Amino acid sequence: MINKSMYSSEDRSVSGLGGSPVGDERYLSAREAAGGLGVSLPTLYAYVSRGLVRSESGGEGNRRARRYRAEDVRRLRERAERRRNPDRAAEGVLNWGTPVMESAITLISDGRLYYRGRDVLGLARGGGVEEVAALIWTGDPTAAPGLFPEEPSVLPARVREARSGLDDLAPLETLSVLLPLAASGDPAAYDLRPAAVARTGARILRTLVAISAGEASGDVAGALARAWAPDEPGARALIGAALVLCADHELNVSAFTARCVASSGATPYAAVAAALAALGGTRHGGQTELAEALLREAGDGGDARSVLAGRLRRGESIPGFGHSLYPEGDPRGRELLRLVEEARPGSPGVVLSRAVCEAARDLIGEEPTVDLGLAVVARVLGLPPGTPLALFALGRTIGWIGHAIEQYEDGTMIRPRARYTGEGPPREPGA
Repeated sequence: MINKSMYSSEDRSVSGLGGSPVGDERYLSAREAAGGLGVSLPTLYAYVSRGLVRSESGGEGNRRARRYRAEDVRRLRERAERRRNPDRAAEGVLNWGTPVMESAITLISDGRLYYRGRDVLGLARGGGVEEVAALIWTGDPTAAPGLFPEEPSVLPARVREARSGLDDLAPLETLSVLLPLAASGDPAAYDLRPAAVARTGARILRTLVAISAGEASGDVAGALARAWAPDEPGARALIGAALVLCADHELNVSAFTARCVASSGATPYAAVAAALAALGGTRHGGQTELAEALLREAGDGGDARSVLAGRLRRGESIPGFGHSLYPEGDPRGRELLRLVEEARPGSPGVVLSRAVCEAARDLIGEEPTVDLGLAVVARVLGLPPGTPLALFALGRTIGWIGHAIEQYEDGTMIRPRARYTGEGPPREPGA
């Protein structure tokens, strides 16, 4: 969104004509839009007539006013900045900036999420994990049976032996340790043609499921439900929805890592292993662990509002709330909480999540993200500690493979240049 700190408080609260607040961060008043672009109002109206900035009625109570899409203003500003100062514009490209590469996998638009043009919420409600993987990898969900054979996936003996000695590790750490060992026994992974990578991707996913659940027979969600929540009816559906909602999220840090590794010609195992390392960072998937800890703290404290207020007083963050790409709320988090509440309306975990969400809305004005949704699913189903992040990793493996396939097809190596800011070389004597 536009950085509204560039405007005065008066500018932020007054609409273009009627003097009432715009009231929606997706939109700017005429004065805000023109000020953000550094142009006059007539120039702004010219941009609108040329289709460069979208505008619409100000809504109920102020129909004569017009409001302008903040996203369009931001794009025009970035375009102008790139023309004026290409070096400076490049600095922000990798920090929630302009797109840096093409992908046909995921679209994030107007607060909604799509995989290859299909609404992700609909896929989570009715699509199997395998079908969504096939959709992302091949564009055809009906290709799933050919990618995921019915026979169970058996871990190699050396992986099973190593797995038995890792009970003290967190689930994500176990996946990170054992996946390279599994890679050493899969020479077919060096075939980097798209169809072959999709088959390798299915083997990688089932291997990670087998590491997590002890077996990988049947469908992915079913195998995890049997291992993690055998006595919980409906666990398979909730776990499956969580995996689908986590499958991809455009060019996040782990997906970009996977693409960089794939661009070098390394195998899909290497791409996924590198992405797992990136996912564990506290600014990425590690937020899921922090959200899990927040729920535990709020549950132990007995008063969610007091726990969140205490965090604010101590200068600590409140994880699991607020997402830069979703100013009106992360649809993945909202959907997971809806599904959990529908399945277990009176459970203590649902009651706790309601209290935490209400406190966060009141104190910081933010909506829950997918991180909190995963933590609530795990708490309600009684899943083992660390499971929320493991769910995230297993689901996101689908997207990592999809990005690797695109990068192999692209055939170029990702190799940006750095602008040197260090000490210069020594001057020649007499120069």
